[in-house]
Amino acid sequence: MDFWKQGKNNIYVAAHRGWCAKYPENTMIAFKKAAEIGVDQIETDIRVTLDGELVCIHDATVDRTTNGKGKVSEKTLAELKTLDAGIKKGEEFKGEKIPTFIEFMDYVKTLPEMTLDIELKEYPVDGWEETAYSVCDRVLKIIDDYGFTDRVVINSWSGKLNEYIYKKYGKKYRQHVYFPSNCLGWHSVSAYEYAYCACMFAAFEEPTNLAEKWEVEHMESLGCQPWAGAAVKTEADVDKVIDRGYYLITCNNPDEILAYLKQKGYHK
Repeated sequence: MDFWKQGKNNIYVAAHRGWCAKYPENTMIAFKKAAEIGVDQIETDIRVTLDGELVCIHDATVDRTTNGKGKVSEKTLAELKTLDAGIKKGEEFKGEKIPTFIEFMDYVKTLPEMTLDIELKEYPVDGWEETAYSVCDRVLKIIDDYGFTDRVVINSWSGKLNEYIYKKYGKKYRQHVYFPSNCLGWHSVSAYEYAYCACMFAAFEEPTNLAEKWEVEHMESLGCQPWAGAAVKTEADVDKVIDRGYYLITCNNPDEILAYLKQKGYHK
């Protein structure tokens, strides 16, 4: 099956941490509600617990999104499962839990056409290299075991981790990187030589933080798809995405973005 039909005239919509504008981010309800409205992709973040379990959470700590405190890497899965990952979004979400990566994958396997953006949040910084590479390898193996290799992009802000994947696995996995290149930190090979797509930001901050049209066209000429990030929120933002030729929008409000793209004839 060809999962990848996005382009300038058929702009895919990815739900950033699920439908996180309305539901608690990186929870099963956020993923399920995003799927129900017909998004093309679900994005989530992977971290590791003290006892080596893989979980879907963005921050290094649980403080912002749960009623707990402390580092994810210093808590066991059992300890994380005692936390409420919904209450800070609203009383109606009380009791939502931090999902494991396996729980997420078990759900997504029921969605045969859904693509995934899996962001690796464990980086190979000093003293954490072995953990970061191990988590990476385990995530890739799980993706293979579920038969999802052809419908996933592997995402990291770490140039070092991106290169590890490329040098070890070649182009087996579609890699999602970032632009400008200084977003990626240290790297010895241009990520745009091997990446499938790049989330492109403006070199100088603007309200939508989108790279310019000529930069988008240059990225396209390198064979790396230009994607837009989660700063895209309004119809005016989407108009810029359309004008500049982006292929995909990762967004917090996929309901509104989908509706406007369909209205304009840019989502099939």
